[in-house]
Amino acid sequence: MPGGQAEYLRVPFGNTLPVKIPDGPPDDRFVYLSDVLPTAWQAVEYAAVPDGGSLVVLGLGPIGDMATRIARHRGIEQVIGVDLVPERLARAGARGVTTLDLNAHGKDLAEVVRELTGGRGPDSVIDAVGMEAHGSPVGRLAHQVTGLLPDAVAAKMMETVGFDRLNALYAAIELVRRGGTISLSGVYGGMADPMPMMTMFDKQIQLRMGQANVHRWVPDILPLLTDGDPLGTDDFATHRLPLEAAPEAYATFQARKDGMVKTLLQPARSR
Repeated sequence: MPGGQAEYLRVPFGNTLPVKIPDGPPDDRFVYLSDVLPTAWQAVEYAAVPDGGSLVVLGLGPIGDMATRIARHRGIEQVIGVDLVPERLARAGARGVTTLDLNAHGKDLAEVVRELTGGRGPDSVIDAVGMEAHGSPVGRLAHQVTGLLPDAVAAKMMETVGFDRLNALYAAIELVRRGGTISLSGVYGGMADPMPMMTMFDKQIQLRMGQANVHRWVPDILPLLTDGDPLGTDDFATHRLPLEAAPEAYATFQARKDGMVKTLLQPARSR
């Protein structure tokens, strides 16, 4: 059965990709080396916030939440997190992040952020939302349909139909100050939405993106998991569930219910 959430899995490049971890700290800390930590670390790295600068993180799911923690750890004093889920906002706020509820500030978000950043806007914005931003039942159905199609057909369908709405990215372009940087960690699969190239050109925006280069960041992150726990990985998971509960967990996360932000799935141990 393929996939990293299976009882058994095949590991390509198994002689080079595994990371040796030390004894002592809880194993749960190192699980995040495979996804949340390097993705969020790269998002902050690509944001290139200058000394004394400001950062807005759009979306406080697992990646956005961890990105705010990494940013604070790396000395970025003004970190602003934007989301619409109360539990996510509370988690980030408890760690010193200025939070903005999109339900309350959706229409005047840019104005509020500019007020918080001396009227100029933030130096950098991380889009940690991606495809989640479209929020459309039609979009969700379309993504499910493409998963059932042959690869060639699905690829063409995603290219021409363009299910994604770039709401979060448009917001990032509006929010960031002139000459600022947008770090795109959220994934967009469709290709039909136009980019506001004139605005990006006029504001001289730098846009950095890409799949996380996991091995590149492991040497930077690993010491933070073995010398204390400055990023709060021990309590980062909101839920720990058996592997067979995965379908229900995905549905709960998609619906933003039960305060779920990050779930660790624990396969049953062989006897």
